[in-house]
Amino acid sequence: MTLTSIITVNYRQPALTEDFLRSLSTCANEQEVEVIVVDNGAEEDNGERFRVIYPSLIYIRSEKNLGFAGGNNLGIRYAQGDYLLFLNNDTEITGNFIPILRDELHCHPDIGLLSPLILYFEDKRKIQYAGYTPMNYLTGRNNGIGVMDDDDGQYSYMTTQTGYCHGAAMMCRKADLESVGLMEEHFFLYYEELDWCEKFKRAGLKIGFTGKAKIYHKESMSVGKESPLKSYFMVRNRWLFIRRNAKWPAALLFGCYYLFIAIPYLIIKRLIQGKVGLAKAALSGIWWNVTHSTDSSDLGIELPAT
Repeated sequence: MTLTSIITVNYRQPALTEDFLRSLSTCANEQEVEVIVVDNGAEEDNGERFRVIYPSLIYIRSEKNLGFAGGNNLGIRYAQGDYLLFLNNDTEITGNFIPILRDELHCHPDIGLLSPLILYFEDKRKIQYAGYTPMNYLTGRNNGIGVMDDDDGQYSYMTTQTGYCHGAAMMCRKADLESVGLMEEHFFLYYEELDWCEKFKRAGLKIGFTGKAKIYHKESMSVGKESPLKSYFMVRNRWLFIRRNAKWPAALLFGCYYLFIAIPYLIIKRLIQGKVGLAKAALSGIWWNVTHSTDSSDLGIELPAT
């Protein structure tokens, strides 16, 4: 029997994680999977609460907020499966989801990290993710494929190479991590899964998308709420990602573009909008890159208590 370890991170959303576990309990064969919940920044122990829904659950409580990468890395250390499936706790799986992903990795040994078709939970016909284009290292931008298109089965028979996986749902072989390594925890929020994809590529493995399996994501279809924390990590990690993964000529050109075009435009826009806190957070994200190495563990910001 091939065991798959499902890893999810809960950050003070126990009700959402309960819904996630109910989804697994109806679609996953407990003899073929182990489910690991990393309770990140947990003020109280939710283990028994979660086990009421999924009795065989492996529950790991971390009183410290480890971020997305740190939480998943902690789960990896407990995982016994040959395959590792990383799912956001705001997702809902569909029938045969796990064996399809596992079979696709088995049939495509050149693919190291694989994501499924992701649809919005609030409108299950609308596509959120059907792959990503490659990164433009001069601008630090790429595009999602199929975003907001109707799902008419156009990806249902497709498994193909793509630019990047989506952090809400991705599977890999545990054995590959011996050469690839874990996610980089100093990203904390945003870009960590893109950086991990680049690590897979450097290890000689491809990044894959399959439309044969699909999952529903409860992320809002509208623009998410802005916050200084989000602004800081988005600005900081975009440059950090380029510094870590682009060759030096492209990294140099990106730095010039970012410092003299993109960020001044962003700062002026925020000030016109009266969002001074977001402007300051963006400047802090830039300053971190100016003053820190690419492997610095200093996040450069004090995390909120809640």
